[in-house]
Amino acid sequence: MRQRVPLLRDLPIEVAVLASIAFFVALGFGIVIPSIPIFADSFGVSALAASTVVSAFALMRFVSSPLAGAWTNRFGERGVLATGLGIVAVSSLFAGLSQSYVQLLVLRGIGGIGSAMFTVSAMALLLRVVSADLRGRAAAAWQGGFLIGGVSGPAIGGLVLAISIRAPFFFYAGTLAIATVVALVFLSPQRITAREESVEKSEAGDDVKVSGWTELKQALGTRAYRAALAVNLSSGLTAFGLRSALIPLFVVEALRQGPSLSGWAFLVAAVVQAILLLPAGRLTDLRGRRPAMIIGSVASVIGMAILVADDLATASTTLAVTVFFLSMAVLGVATAFLGSAPSAVVGDIMGGRQGGSVVAAYQMVSDFGAVVGPLIGGLLLDLYGFDWAFAFGAAISATALVFVLFMPETLRKPAQV
Repeated sequence: MRQRVPLLRDLPIEVAVLASIAFFVALGFGIVIPSIPIFADSFGVSALAASTVVSAFALMRFVSSPLAGAWTNRFGERGVLATGLGIVAVSSLFAGLSQSYVQLLVLRGIGGIGSAMFTVSAMALLLRVVSADLRGRAAAAWQGGFLIGGVSGPAIGGLVLAISIRAPFFFYAGTLAIATVVALVFLSPQRITAREESVEKSEAGDDVKVSGWTELKQALGTRAYRAALAVNLSSGLTAFGLRSALIPLFVVEALRQGPSLSGWAFLVAAVVQAILLLPAGRLTDLRGRRPAMIIGSVASVIGMAILVADDLATASTTLAVTVFFLSMAVLGVATAFLGSAPSAVVGDIMGGRQGGSVVAAYQMVSDFGAVVGPLIGGLLLDLYGFDWAFAFGAAISATALVFVLFMPETLRKPAQV
C-alpha cells in the first residue's frame, strides 16, 4: 500500500505509521518539557536540582541505548517500540501524580529508558522496511513527524500549563497512549516480516547474519558509518546542544532584543527545514547520501560562521537581527539535509538485516552531543564570549565535513521514481 501525501508518496504504509507516532511523541514532549522545571521547583528544591530532572531523562536515554539495541535484535522492533512507548506513557502519568521531588526524578529517569527503546527500535524498523532507493525519503518523513509535533507542542503547552502544573504530564501520557495504540493496531507483524524479508533478500542476499557487538564492529570498520556518526554527533552538539542553549541568551545579551525573538528565529529554522525535507530526501535517494551530507555539513559550518560574524560585527541592530535570522535559516537547511542522509547511510550498512546495535550507537552519539553541547558552549561563553562558543560549533561541523568528504557512497541502486 503506497501513500499519496507528497512526503509519503511511494513509501510503504509502515513509514506513515511511524511518522504519525513520531508526531504524537514530539507533540507531547513539546508540551511537557517547559513545565518540568516549574513542577520540580514546586517541591522547594534548588534550580540545579530542578534542572537535573531534565538531565535525568536524557542521561537514562543515553546509557540505556545499548540495551535498547540488544532488545530490538532479540525481541523485534515492533514489540520493543510499543513497550518503550508504554513505559514513557505510564511513567509520565505517575510523574504528574508525584508527591515528592525524588519520585519525579526517578519517574523521569524511567521514562528515559522507554524513550531509548522507542527511538532505537523505531528507526531500526524504519530502515528495514524500505528499500535503499527510498530510505532518504523515509527518514525525511520520520523527521517531518517529529518536526510538526515539536513545533505544535510548545504552542499547546502554554494552554495546558494554565490548567495546572501537573496537567502537561497527563496530556503527554495521553499522546503517548495514542502513539502506542497506533503502533499496535497499524504496524502489522505479518506485513513487517514480509517487507523486512523482501528488503533483506534484495540487499543482503545470502550473507551470514550477525548481531550485537559483531554487527557494530563491522559497521565501525567502514568509513561511511564513521562519517554518519561524526555527522550525528555534530548535529547533536550544534542543533540540539549549542543552538537550544545559547540562542535565547544571544538574542537577549548580544542582540539586546526581547526573548520572544528567539522563538521566531527557531520558527524560521523549522519552516526552512520543513520546506526542504522532501527535496533533501529525494536528493538523498536520487543523487546519493554523500552529496546530501556535504550540503548539510557545509550549511552547518556556514550557519555557525554567520553567527560568529554577527557577534563580532558592529553593525546596526536592524542589520544584526537580519543576519541572525539568515543564520537560523541556513541552519534550517543543514538540519533538513542532515536529518535524512546519515540515517539512510546507516540503513545501507544494515543492508536489510537487524541492526539494533548499529542504530543504538548512531543514536547515542547524537544524545551525547545534546548533553555535552550546552555544557561546552556555556563554558566557552563564560570564558570568551558568544563568538568562541559559535566558532566551536563551526569547528565541530567542519570536522564532520572532513569525514563526509572521505566517505564512499553507500547508495548502490538507482532510484526508480
